[in-house]
Amino acid sequence: MAGHRRRRRPVEEVVMTLPLLPSADPFHRPPRGFASAPAGTVLRSRRVEVALFGLVPQRVSAWQLLYRSCDLHGVPEVAVTTVLLPADAEPGEDRPLLAFQTAMDAVSERCAPSYALRRGANALGAVTQIEWLLVANALRRGWAVSIADHEGPHGNFGAPREPGYRVLDGLRAALRFAPLGLAPDARIGVWGYSGGGMASSWVVEMAPTYAPELNLVGAALGAPVGDPGQVFVRLNGGHFAGLPAIVIAALRRLYPALGRVIDDELTEEGRRFVAIAERATPAAAILRLAGKKFDDFLATPLEELLATPAFVEMFDDLRLGRNAPTCPLLVVQPVHDQVIHVAEINGQVARYRRGGAEVTYVLDRLSEHFSMLALAAPVSLNWLADRFAGEPTTGDVDTTVWSVAASPSGLRGLVEMATTAVKVVLGRPLRQESPTAPRIVGERAA
Repeated sequence: MAGHRRRRRPVEEVVMTLPLLPSADPFHRPPRGFASAPAGTVLRSRRVEVALFGLVPQRVSAWQLLYRSCDLHGVPEVAVTTVLLPADAEPGEDRPLLAFQTAMDAVSERCAPSYALRRGANALGAVTQIEWLLVANALRRGWAVSIADHEGPHGNFGAPREPGYRVLDGLRAALRFAPLGLAPDARIGVWGYSGGGMASSWVVEMAPTYAPELNLVGAALGAPVGDPGQVFVRLNGGHFAGLPAIVIAALRRLYPALGRVIDDELTEEGRRFVAIAERATPAAAILRLAGKKFDDFLATPLEELLATPAFVEMFDDLRLGRNAPTCPLLVVQPVHDQVIHVAEINGQVARYRRGGAEVTYVLDRLSEHFSMLALAAPVSLNWLADRFAGEPTTGDVDTTVWSVAASPSGLRGLVEMATTAVKVVLGRPLRQESPTAPRIVGERAA
């Protein structure tokens, strides 16, 4: 009609709500009476948007689940896992479930996956954000993924056993969460590197007794720490002194002997040292605390304290390998790792094998700790894919190579990872691009 102007719709302003830190987020608060629920019960759920470094939205399906778990002493507590499906995934399709443990390596709640992976998160220096690139490769294979806050609500970096409880209960919750469409006997793989490898080790050590009903078919453990006490002694005063400082800041609440040292032995400067470690992301702790020696902040020589029965008992409690996993393991370790000494992983593997575990152990001569995170990803993904497909393992095997990437499959894997990285950076959909492993019919599925 002449003279009539078509009314234009107002332009909608897209407002992004920044995520709250877990301590301020009502979603994380335990509901009344939660302690009486069975372990793994979903208490609350929500859809979330994940983003690379908090900035680049990722086109996947993502939820967070609050569920009932327990702490080191078996006391009920709530935990959170972020669960994911590939973009446009059919929930009814049979698919495996990957438990991915990030290298949180911090007391700071900014490093918890439930915060660091979300759009708008301010978590500069959190390794969790970098490891999204590994998770993206699992999603492109069609796998469902569960990423638990395995350090719990207080950031208990280095704590024994309880990372296993939280991850296993998160897997129970994921299997019960209808939107994921997972079968009750879904094949489950476990994967983590460095601090994530340590947490993954606790998962497979605790699984046979804590969650025997879960169908764990294999675990890929990269540089999984082995003996945190020895790592503490060796890194103290070196370039990576910030990492053992974070462990001290985390464990003082769990071990009375350590708590007394913090209260009675630390100088004022030492208290500031621990306070920095408590607030820092891993990258910030490494940069700010490099070269610092814990000895310099104590009234009593550190060597004397470490020789006391209380400290010896604590370090024994932290050591991995006391409980042998029942699922097959892939352990990948750089020979010249500047953070986790190869001798500590040799010991962990030996303890597992003495307990009857089946371990494929791969040593890499050329890689160091940080490059191995990416270089070992293709071999870890392919090994897990074989376990999901029901391929037989070859028993205990030790292999030393110049580089895990120096093979046709390794190079193809790195090219595939580069393709995934481009999709992630550009915010392209992370769709399933390879068939999931065929369903394995056996005793557990009967």
